[in-house]
Amino acid sequence: MPSPFPGMNPYLEDPELWPEVHHWINTFIAELLIPKLRPKYRVAVEKRVYQMTDGNSVLVGVPDVTIGKYRKTTEQESSNLAVASPPAKPITVNIPIPEEVRESYLEVREVGTGEVVTVIELLSPKNKRTGEGRKAYDIKRQQVFGSSTHLVEIDLLRSGEPMPILGNQIYSDYRILVSRSELRPQAELYAFNLQQKIPSFALPLRKGDTEPLVDLQSVIEDLFDRAGFDLAIDYTREPVPPIAEADVVWVNELLTEQGLH
Repeated sequence: MPSPFPGMNPYLEDPELWPEVHHWINTFIAELLIPKLRPKYRVAVEKRVYQMTDGNSVLVGVPDVTIGKYRKTTEQESSNLAVASPPAKPITVNIPIPEEVRESYLEVREVGTGEVVTVIELLSPKNKRTGEGRKAYDIKRQQVFGSSTHLVEIDLLRSGEPMPILGNQIYSDYRILVSRSELRPQAELYAFNLQQKIPSFALPLRKGDTEPLVDLQSVIEDLFDRAGFDLAIDYTREPVPPIAEADVVWVNELLTEQGLH
Protein backbone atom coordinates (compact mmCIF):
# COMPACT_ATOMS: atom_id res chain seq x y z
CA MET A 1 0.00 0.00 0.00
CA PRO A 2 1.53 3.37 -1.02
CA SER A 3 1.75 6.46 1.14
CA PRO A 4 -1.53 8.44 1.14
CA PHE A 5 0.32 11.77 1.27
CA PRO A 6 1.49 13.65 -1.84
CA GLY A 7 4.77 14.64 -0.16
CA MET A 8 6.34 13.74 3.16
CA ASN A 9 4.32 11.31 5.28
CA PRO A 10 4.10 12.82 8.81
CA TYR A 11 3.58 9.39 10.37
CA LEU A 12 7.16 8.50 9.43
CA GLU A 13 8.41 11.20 11.83
CA ASP A 14 7.40 9.22 14.93
CA PRO A 15 10.55 8.95 17.10
CA GLU A 16 9.81 5.25 17.61
CA LEU A 17 9.89 4.68 13.85
CA TRP A 18 12.41 7.27 12.72
CA PRO A 19 15.66 5.30 13.28
CA GLU A 20 14.39 2.67 10.84
CA VAL A 21 13.12 5.32 8.42
CA HIS A 22 16.48 7.10 8.60
CA HIS A 23 18.30 3.89 7.70
CA TRP A 24 16.10 3.11 4.72
CA ILE A 25 16.14 6.65 3.30
CA ASN A 26 19.94 6.68 3.33
CA THR A 27 20.01 3.23 1.75
CA PHE A 28 17.59 4.19 -1.03
CA ILE A 29 19.40 7.47 -1.76
CA ALA A 30 22.64 5.51 -2.11
CA GLU A 31 20.96 2.99 -4.43
CA LEU A 32 19.55 5.85 -6.51
CA LEU A 33 22.91 7.58 -6.87
CA ILE A 34 25.36 4.71 -7.35
CA PRO A 35 24.51 3.90 -11.01
CA LYS A 36 24.38 7.64 -11.85
CA LEU A 37 27.81 8.36 -10.37
CA ARG A 38 29.82 5.42 -11.70
CA PRO A 39 32.64 5.16 -12.58
CA LYS A 40 34.09 8.46 -11.30
CA TYR A 41 32.40 8.48 -7.89
CA ARG A 42 31.22 6.01 -5.27
CA VAL A 43 28.79 6.42 -2.37
CA ALA A 44 30.01 5.43 1.10
CA VAL A 45 27.88 5.00 4.21
CA GLU A 46 29.59 6.55 7.25
CA LYS A 47 28.66 6.73 10.94
CA ARG A 48 28.97 9.41 13.60
CA VAL A 49 29.20 8.03 17.14
CA TYR A 50 28.68 9.93 20.40
CA GLN A 51 27.33 9.36 23.89
CA MET A 52 24.41 11.15 25.45
CA THR A 53 22.19 10.95 28.50
CA ASP A 54 18.56 11.89 28.92
CA GLY A 55 17.56 15.53 29.27
CA ASN A 56 19.37 17.52 31.94
CA SER A 57 20.88 14.51 33.67
CA VAL A 58 24.57 14.06 34.34
CA LEU A 59 26.77 11.00 34.13
CA VAL A 60 27.10 8.93 37.26
CA GLY A 61 30.75 8.39 38.17
CA VAL A 62 31.92 4.87 38.98
CA PRO A 63 34.13 4.88 42.09
CA ASP A 64 37.29 2.79 42.38
CA VAL A 65 36.55 -0.60 43.88
CA THR A 66 38.74 -1.91 46.66
CA ILE A 67 38.68 -5.67 47.14
CA GLY A 68 39.13 -6.72 50.79
CA LYS A 69 40.26 -10.12 51.97
CA TYR A 70 37.87 -12.27 53.99
CA ARG A 71 38.83 -12.54 57.67
CA LYS A 72 37.11 -14.83 60.20
CA THR A 73 35.58 -12.96 63.16
CA THR A 74 36.26 -14.33 66.65
CA GLU A 75 33.54 -14.74 69.29
CA GLN A 76 35.04 -11.88 71.41
CA GLU A 77 35.08 -9.53 68.44
CA SER A 78 31.54 -10.54 67.57
CA SER A 79 30.24 -9.57 71.00
CA ASN A 80 31.74 -6.09 70.68
CA LEU A 81 30.07 -5.34 67.33
CA ALA A 82 27.28 -2.76 67.39
CA VAL A 83 24.05 -3.82 65.74
CA ALA A 84 22.86 -1.12 63.34
CA SER A 85 19.19 -0.28 63.29
CA PRO A 86 17.36 -1.12 60.06
CA PRO A 87 17.80 1.60 57.46
CA ALA A 88 14.91 3.67 56.19
CA LYS A 89 13.01 2.16 53.29
CA PRO A 90 14.73 3.17 50.03
CA ILE A 91 13.03 5.00 47.21
CA THR A 92 13.35 3.56 43.73
CA VAL A 93 14.89 6.13 41.39
CA ASN A 94 16.21 6.20 37.83
CA ILE A 95 19.80 7.06 37.03
CA PRO A 96 21.00 8.41 33.67
CA ILE A 97 22.68 5.67 31.68
CA PRO A 98 24.94 6.90 28.85
CA GLU A 99 23.55 5.88 25.47
CA GLU A 100 25.85 5.32 22.54
CA VAL A 101 24.24 6.93 19.51
CA ARG A 102 25.20 6.01 15.96
CA GLU A 103 23.97 8.22 13.13
CA SER A 104 24.62 7.30 9.52
CA TYR A 105 25.26 9.72 6.67
CA LEU A 106 26.44 9.43 3.07
CA GLU A 107 29.68 10.54 1.43
CA VAL A 108 30.21 10.85 -2.32
CA ARG A 109 33.89 10.04 -2.85
CA GLU A 110 36.06 10.40 -5.90
CA VAL A 111 37.34 7.04 -7.08
CA GLY A 112 41.12 6.87 -7.11
CA THR A 113 41.82 9.74 -4.71
CA GLY A 114 39.17 8.77 -2.13
CA GLU A 115 38.49 12.48 -1.57
CA VAL A 116 35.05 13.35 -0.15
CA VAL A 117 33.32 15.56 -2.71
CA THR A 118 29.82 15.75 -1.17
CA VAL A 119 28.34 14.90 2.23
CA ILE A 120 24.63 14.02 2.42
CA GLU A 121 23.11 14.39 5.91
CA LEU A 122 19.58 13.33 6.85
CA LEU A 123 18.78 15.02 10.17
CA SER A 124 17.54 13.04 13.17
CA PRO A 125 15.49 14.29 16.16
CA LYS A 126 18.67 14.42 18.26
CA ASN A 127 20.24 16.85 15.78
CA LYS A 128 17.34 19.27 16.24
CA ARG A 129 17.21 19.57 20.00
CA THR A 130 19.71 20.89 22.54
CA GLY A 131 22.24 18.30 23.62
CA GLU A 132 25.12 16.14 22.46
CA GLY A 133 23.37 15.13 19.24
CA ARG A 134 23.05 18.70 17.99
CA LYS A 135 26.52 19.58 19.24
CA ALA A 136 28.13 16.61 17.46
CA TYR A 137 26.35 17.37 14.21
CA ASP A 138 27.00 21.13 14.37
CA ILE A 139 30.74 20.49 14.75
CA LYS A 140 30.65 18.29 11.65
CA ARG A 141 28.56 20.88 9.79
CA GLN A 142 31.02 23.68 10.51
CA GLN A 143 33.93 21.49 9.43
CA VAL A 144 32.27 20.87 6.07
CA PHE A 145 31.42 24.57 5.65
CA GLY A 146 35.09 25.40 6.15
CA SER A 147 36.25 22.88 3.55
CA SER A 148 36.00 22.36 -0.21
CA THR A 149 33.34 19.65 0.32
CA HIS A 150 29.71 20.23 -0.70
CA LEU A 151 26.94 19.61 1.84
CA VAL A 152 23.39 18.41 1.28
CA GLU A 153 21.32 18.67 4.47
CA ILE A 154 17.87 17.05 4.43
CA ASP A 155 15.40 17.92 7.20
CA LEU A 156 12.19 15.87 7.06
CA LEU A 157 11.20 16.51 10.67
CA ARG A 158 8.63 19.12 11.73
CA SER A 159 9.66 19.12 15.38
CA GLY A 160 12.81 20.60 16.87
CA GLU A 161 14.92 23.63 16.05
CA PRO A 162 16.05 23.88 12.40
CA MET A 163 19.76 24.23 11.77
CA PRO A 164 20.74 27.92 11.54
CA ILE A 165 20.66 29.91 8.31
CA LEU A 166 22.07 33.41 8.63
CA GLY A 167 19.95 36.42 7.72
CA ASN A 168 16.83 34.46 6.77
CA GLN A 169 13.69 33.96 8.80
CA ILE A 170 12.22 31.21 6.69
CA TYR A 171 9.52 29.06 8.29
CA SER A 172 8.53 25.75 6.74
CA ASP A 173 7.70 22.22 7.83
CA TYR A 174 10.63 20.72 5.97
CA ARG A 175 13.75 21.89 4.14
CA ILE A 176 16.63 20.74 1.99
CA LEU A 177 19.83 22.78 2.06
CA VAL A 178 22.34 22.42 -0.77
CA SER A 179 25.61 24.15 0.09
CA ARG A 180 28.09 24.26 -2.79
CA SER A 181 31.61 24.94 -1.58
CA GLU A 182 32.40 27.44 -4.36
CA LEU A 183 29.29 29.53 -3.60
CA ARG A 184 29.62 29.85 0.18
CA PRO A 185 28.36 31.65 2.19
CA GLN A 186 25.40 31.47 -0.22
CA ALA A 187 23.46 28.22 -0.44
CA GLU A 188 20.32 26.83 -2.08
CA LEU A 189 17.37 26.24 0.24
CA TYR A 190 14.32 24.19 -0.76
CA ALA A 191 11.64 25.01 1.84
CA PHE A 192 8.37 23.07 1.62
CA ASN A 193 5.37 22.14 3.75
CA LEU A 194 3.31 19.06 4.54
CA GLN A 195 0.81 19.54 1.73
CA GLN A 196 3.50 19.96 -0.93
CA LYS A 197 5.47 17.42 -2.93
CA ILE A 198 9.10 16.98 -1.89
CA PRO A 199 11.25 18.93 -4.39
CA SER A 200 14.02 17.28 -6.37
CA PHE A 201 17.50 18.80 -6.37
CA ALA A 202 20.77 18.45 -8.27
CA LEU A 203 23.60 16.75 -6.39
CA PRO A 204 26.69 19.00 -6.41
CA LEU A 205 29.85 17.39 -7.77
CA ARG A 206 33.16 18.50 -9.29
CA LYS A 207 32.98 21.45 -11.64
CA GLY A 208 32.11 20.32 -15.17
CA ASP A 209 30.58 16.97 -14.14
CA THR A 210 26.96 16.15 -14.87
CA GLU A 211 25.00 16.48 -11.64
CA PRO A 212 22.36 13.77 -11.12
CA LEU A 213 18.88 14.74 -9.97
CA VAL A 214 17.92 13.42 -6.54
CA ASP A 215 14.20 12.61 -6.55
CA LEU A 216 13.56 12.42 -2.80
CA GLN A 217 9.82 12.00 -3.37
CA SER A 218 10.40 8.69 -5.13
CA VAL A 219 12.66 7.62 -2.26
CA ILE A 220 9.85 8.22 0.26
CA GLU A 221 7.41 6.31 -1.95
CA ASP A 222 9.86 3.41 -2.16
CA LEU A 223 9.77 3.13 1.63
CA PHE A 224 6.21 1.86 1.41
CA ASP A 225 6.65 -0.39 -1.61
CA ARG A 226 9.94 -1.98 -0.57
CA ALA A 227 10.31 -1.60 3.20
CA GLY A 228 6.65 -2.24 4.10
CA PHE A 229 6.07 0.85 6.22
CA ASP A 230 2.36 0.70 5.45
CA LEU A 231 2.28 -2.27 7.85
CA ALA A 232 3.89 -0.22 10.62
CA ILE A 233 1.54 2.78 10.51
CA ASP A 234 -1.90 3.09 12.09
CA TYR A 235 -3.65 6.02 10.39
CA THR A 236 -6.54 5.92 12.88
CA ARG A 237 -4.19 7.38 15.49
CA GLU A 238 -2.82 10.91 15.62
CA PRO A 239 0.71 11.25 14.25
CA VAL A 240 3.66 12.03 16.51
CA PRO A 241 4.50 14.89 16.61
CA PRO A 242 0.96 16.29 16.19
CA ILE A 243 -0.17 17.94 12.98
CA ALA A 244 -0.26 21.74 12.95
CA GLU A 245 -3.76 23.16 13.40
CA ALA A 246 -3.72 24.64 9.88
CA ASP A 247 -3.25 21.14 8.38
CA VAL A 248 -5.59 19.07 10.56
CA VAL A 249 -8.66 19.36 8.32
CA TRP A 250 -6.63 18.62 5.18
CA VAL A 251 -5.03 15.52 6.74
CA ASN A 252 -8.35 14.16 8.04
CA GLU A 253 -10.06 14.65 4.68
CA LEU A 254 -7.15 13.05 2.83
CA LEU A 255 -7.15 9.96 5.05
CA THR A 256 -10.95 9.69 5.03
CA GLU A 257 -11.07 9.83 1.22
CA GLN A 258 -8.69 6.86 1.08
CA GLY A 259 -10.57 4.89 3.74
CA LEU A 260 -7.75 5.12 6.29
CA HIS A 261 -9.30 7.32 8.97
